[in-house]
Amino acid sequence: MKKKSIISFIGILLFAILIGFLSKSFAEEKPKVVFVLKDLNSQYWEIVKAGAEKGFRDFALDGRVVAPIIGTAEEQSELLQGILKENPDVLVVSPTYAPIIMPILDEFVEQHIPVLLLDTDNSWEHKIAYIGTDNFDLGRKAGSLLASQLQPGDDVAVIGGDVKSPVSGERIEGARLSLNAVQINIATEKVNLANEATPIKDATKEILEEHPNIKGIIATNDVIALQVVKVLEEHGLSIPVTGADGIIEMIELIEDEKIPGTVAQNPFDMGYLSAETALKVSRSERVESTIDSGVDIIIKGNAKQRLNFYKSLLN
Repeated sequence: MKKKSIISFIGILLFAILIGFLSKSFAEEKPKVVFVLKDLNSQYWEIVKAGAEKGFRDFALDGRVVAPIIGTAEEQSELLQGILKENPDVLVVSPTYAPIIMPILDEFVEQHIPVLLLDTDNSWEHKIAYIGTDNFDLGRKAGSLLASQLQPGDDVAVIGGDVKSPVSGERIEGARLSLNAVQINIATEKVNLANEATPIKDATKEILEEHPNIKGIIATNDVIALQVVKVLEEHGLSIPVTGADGIIEMIELIEDEKIPGTVAQNPFDMGYLSAETALKVSRSERVESTIDSGVDIIIKGNAKQRLNFYKSLLN
């Protein structure tokens, strides 16, 4: 009996050691994935981060999310230089300014580190995949939503950022296509604006002075859209304004019935899908070159659900 007890004890001990060894091995085998975002100072990017971190947990990734403090391309480039030395299994990046960022991404490729582009696409030949919004489709849906609240022959305005960027430019082109199709006139375009209150407010005031019969405004992002709404309120005007990101403040305007609706990216899905894609790439699995995170139309009927979801993420 004593001999059997000793044998049983040794068996249990060896089994425990084996389990511990396997657990350690699996932990060590977690793919190392680093996300480099444009910033973490805005609600939009906080939601992207929340999606990525949910993906890290669900897909057993050794992942982390970083971003420049100020948000400049130079700062992002320095971050990437440091991450290159860490030799991650996969890099996920949203490039701030392609001419500065793409050369450092070439260095990742030279070290055989696969690179995924998040949120902002680029024609860079070495990307494994782009995960994000089809910005032309977003603009097309924004134009259709605005047109549904107007009449043929009405005048609208477009206000946005750098028209040469693959984000703003494609959104404007998509909106123009939808509006032209139903004979809504784009009376003016105020573009190449920084995401700062003063230039946006000044541009909006110019639109109202130069085109007093304007019936609606399309903004290429929500930072711009929110400032446009403020100017309209100051002038006692209530006309539809569509944004692009679907952040909490825009959804609250819909809930309060200050605007009828907007279109929205899915930043949480963007982060989550990027983590899932990073896992597949780390396993050398084939992935699609473009992974569309979708565009939603937000109106009074579904605004509350989206609002509660985002608030739960950020609390």
